Amino acid sequence: MSGFVVPFGKRGAGAVLGALLGVMALSPAANAANPLEMNFGLFGPRYDGVLPPCESALGTITAQFAERESTFWNSALQITGYDRVRETGFRPWLSDSIPRRFCSARAMLSDGKPRTVDYSIIEDGGIAGYGPGVEWCVVGLDRNWAFNPRCRAARR
Repeated sequence: MSGFVVPFGKRGAGAVLGALLGVMALSPAANAANPLEMNFGLFGPRYDGVLPPCESALGTITAQFAERESTFWNSALQITGYDRVRETGFRPWLSDSIPRRFCSARAMLSDGKPRTVDYSIIEDGGIAGYGPGVEWCVVGLDRNWAFNPRCRAARR
């Protein structure tokens, strides 16, 4: 005796199988998408390459640094000022990549130590792709090693 049980019997199973094959034979064939269906509304990103100067990101870096230090590292360390702000690169990769302005500055911290800050300003890199975004790293204070070693990944 086999372990396979057919609830309808052989005739019922044949009828069900025949009905399935009939439905499949009568269904329309799948066609490829026409040109309007393929890329309707998908035109790709349009970057202007117009980015603010390096100095414009310093306020954002100062605020984000203070928040990160107090929230994640239980530290009162803050950036008190900047000097030697300079651009280190603009769109250093292929022309079709997202435009970025790479910058570097020396930051004075509340502990009295100057540290280098490497950062980039990214076109449409803000919240939900609106406005420029900023990625930054303070050399020697990359405690979660996101840009390690010595903030190298934050440079171009």
